[in-house]
Amino acid sequence: MGAVNIQIIEGNPHLRSLLGWHLQQAGHQVHQSADLHQAREVFLARQPNLVILDSELPHGDGIEFCRWLRQQQQALILMLSARATEPDIVEGLRAGADDYLTKPFGMQEFLARVEALTRRSRVAAPPAYLDYGDLKIDLVHRRVRFKDELIELTPQEFSLLYVLAQAGGSPLSRPELLKRAWPDAIDNPRTVDTHVLSLRKKVEIDPRQPDLIQTVRNVGYRLNLEALNAPIPPQSGSGSHRSAPTARSAARLALGDRRI
Repeated sequence: MGAVNIQIIEGNPHLRSLLGWHLQQAGHQVHQSADLHQAREVFLARQPNLVILDSELPHGDGIEFCRWLRQQQQALILMLSARATEPDIVEGLRAGADDYLTKPFGMQEFLARVEALTRRSRVAAPPAYLDYGDLKIDLVHRRVRFKDELIELTPQEFSLLYVLAQAGGSPLSRPELLKRAWPDAIDNPRTVDTHVLSLRKKVEIDPRQPDLIQTVRNVGYRLNLEALNAPIPPQSGSGSHRSAPTARSAARLALGDRRI
């Protein structure tokens, strides 16, 4: 079975270590998390192909976290649970789990289920990057290039841009962006406005007149995919056309943004 990037989210330290050891022996890359707060950080940083999730975790609800994982649309989920009734299993599968394994279980059965899921992962593997012409999003290293220039984004800015790009130009409301781009439950829609403003400063030629991340009145925001391949107009009074990165840098300096 080929190597897969796997995250284990399990509250029992002995079981977590045992599962991790067996998966590493099978050649997989393994990341372990003990609680939901740590799990979100590891997931966003490591981008696993498969998440093994305990349904009952310290400081949070594994079922609710499963729903959040499913919204990310990039990892298969194997749920582990001591709850073995039919309603419990149905709840876990409807929350987004691709498979459900009740505790206690044998290690051979566990490894067989992981192998079955990893076969699906190889068949329907998510893309390593998204290419929108001038905008390229590296999902493995969580890097963004705009007009061949590497843009330094915070993890939250990256998630926000990624969700907007996934929408394919359709507008997303602030509550929808909070739900899909933020790992923690946040009720303040102004949080989206703050991060959009910060993101515009890094990817727009003139953040005061944004062309790429557009505001949709009474709705929210959209990524203007039509603008991604449009040439940058020449600067007035200049004798020659500037390259895209140089023009963007000049605009930043004019606005007082001194980041290189």
